[in-house]
Amino acid sequence: MTESILGGSEVIAFAPTTDPAKARAFYEGVLGLRLVADQKPFALEFDTHGTMLRVTTVQELNPQPFTILGWRVPDIEETVDRLAAVGVSFARYPGVNESDPRAIWNSPGGARIAWFKDPDGNVLSVVQFAS
Repeated sequence: MTESILGGSEVIAFAPTTDPAKARAFYEGVLGLRLVADQKPFALEFDTHGTMLRVTTVQELNPQPFTILGWRVPDIEETVDRLAAVGVSFARYPGVNESDPRAIWNSPGGARIAWFKDPDGNVLSVVQFAS
């Protein structure tokens, strides 16, 4: 067995933005993350329940079609409803979650997932795992 090199280290999450002001309004004002530092012009740092999220300023961005950042939540329906109430729109994918009123997908493994985008078009998600 190999000795762990990074197993005991804290993870830092990254998300790109071309517009830090819009990103700050979204991550702080809409999602409710605590801003730790505004390191103009490089990045915004948020506390995401003990994990650092660096929203890094980039010149160009081609958002990927897959999830880059997600949150594990205890009650996905409540979380989706609360996010929708503050203006978050949830993505619908044909054959996946298009028929659910809240756009929640029930995965074959039991996880329930809903996707949404930040102002830069990055795909984010909330997930409730099966008990």
